[in-house]
Amino acid sequence: MLTNTLVRTVISGAIAVTAVLPPAAYAQTDSGSTVADPPTFYSNVLPILQDNCQVCHQPAGLNLGGMVAPMSLMTYEETRPWAGAMALAVEHRKMPPWHASRAFEGKFQGERYLDEAEIETIVAWAEAGAPEGTPPSNWEAPEPDKEADGGWALGEPDLILELDEPFLLEDDVEDLYVTLTATLTEDMLPEYRWIKSVEYRPGPYVHHILRGMGGLAPGNQPIIYDNGYGRLMPEGPRAIEFDMHYHKEAGEETAAYDQTEVGIRFMEPGEVVRYRTTSEMLGIMDFVIPPDESSYSASREYHFEEDVYIAGFTPHMHLRGKAALYELTYPDGRHEQLLHVPSYDFSWQHSYDFKEPVRVPAGSTLRFTLWWDNSEENPSNPDPTVEVRYGEPTTAEMGFGFMQLRAIEEDEIIVGQPISDEVRRLYGETIPMSNDAEDRRRSGSGQ
Repeated sequence: MLTNTLVRTVISGAIAVTAVLPPAAYAQTDSGSTVADPPTFYSNVLPILQDNCQVCHQPAGLNLGGMVAPMSLMTYEETRPWAGAMALAVEHRKMPPWHASRAFEGKFQGERYLDEAEIETIVAWAEAGAPEGTPPSNWEAPEPDKEADGGWALGEPDLILELDEPFLLEDDVEDLYVTLTATLTEDMLPEYRWIKSVEYRPGPYVHHILRGMGGLAPGNQPIIYDNGYGRLMPEGPRAIEFDMHYHKEAGEETAAYDQTEVGIRFMEPGEVVRYRTTSEMLGIMDFVIPPDESSYSASREYHFEEDVYIAGFTPHMHLRGKAALYELTYPDGRHEQLLHVPSYDFSWQHSYDFKEPVRVPAGSTLRFTLWWDNSEENPSNPDPTVEVRYGEPTTAEMGFGFMQLRAIEEDEIIVGQPISDEVRRLYGETIPMSNDAEDRRRSGSGQ
């Protein structure tokens, strides 16, 4: 599964870059003089791939919310055919996938950036015909990080849940929202446990999954609770519901069964949980995007009534989504941009988690703005001739700005000790929604 835009990039790039720029293009200038030796795979390109690409681009590489790399870049033989596509993808900042503005580099966990020198190296290597160079004397083809059978990226889970029954998506399905269940027995989980990580293995056509313990969206990495964060999972027996969104092209022989799995790992006794978190869903729902409008925007404000930390943001739109901006106004009138996503991509819905949460004093106001592109210049636009409103289908639009909050007060909860009812209430897996967001969701209105 790969974004259509990236598929076009890979195909056209492989033709355009490698065909137009043969090896001789790098070796001589127009006057015939010789230029510096071009980069080679082993000396210059391989270290970049090892640091930035191979975690996904390997056999059964990391599954980022259903996004799986279509090729391996572990060896020269595997990488050489993709040289042109790689150059085009990095030059246009399609790869590695990360859509926050470069102005915020260093602020978020899991950032994926190449610096200018790394980009220039890959482009120059492709322009030179992708020379191999000489491998180190001790060179051996690397082993993949995990088994090529779709193994778990974080290691074998302590608990694996799967949908109770395989779910059939018929040929005629395009967009489908449905709630499915997985049964948790008492034998599987006889007592409350602290969750360490949540990793999904989605089946075919799964676009996203909503669940309080942690959901799934295209481009998202497995959820890890560490460094003082934690969430409780109640014991069995009980039915666990998953809000599923499936998306595919309708047509003959497109039907498939899904039996998505979720793997959960638990904390070890003695670990400490300190930070209580909640999530607010900021919704914009009353927008009307005119036909062929390339930059339609709408905003929503959120007022903080008490001191709190902002731990992260997750903007969400559909195929016409263009950009997102979070701005904070402090009680003293100061303004600060917390996150700008200038090139939103429906197929890579990142969660932007701060390395250092932002402390927000009571009386502050967060302004959340989204932009949509309903023009024919948007290659993902299903129909630029129609007026677009809020709706669940992928071909309609949404406008949400999920915000993760952390309480100012710190706790000191030792994993393995008895869990009080109050701790269960505060750290349970259900994520609360703000009252005004819930009211707007029910009424379909927004700001």
